[in-house]
Amino acid sequence: MGQIALEGMEFFAFHGYYDEEQKIGNKYGVDLYITTNLHAAGASDRLHETVNYEVLYRVVREEMMAPARLLEHLGHRVLDRVLEEFPYIEAVKVSVSKFNPPLGGICHRARVTLERQRGA
Repeated sequence: MGQIALEGMEFFAFHGYYDEEQKIGNKYGVDLYITTNLHAAGASDRLHETVNYEVLYRVVREEMMAPARLLEHLGHRVLDRVLEEFPYIEAVKVSVSKFNPPLGGICHRARVTLERQRGA
């Protein structure tokens, strides 16, 4: 087994609990870690033997572009899609961050981290 990570993905999107947040939008960050068998790709040097980073990014981007109220909901959607699109992935971990959340004070980001094992 091995891990593939896409770290520091950034999106401008229209999420938030308050209607105003969904109108003005904000910047969000996503870090994604997947656990899968990397032996075949390591031996063959062929893209079809592993997870295509470009496809993985597209899946995350599509979920980030669909509005949600909660970071928790976004994280669960990303987990669901990744496991659906890539049936050979064993586990997924995702962190979704909202930059400068409207809390009435200084806070660089609010973050939710979720993990799921296939079949759990």
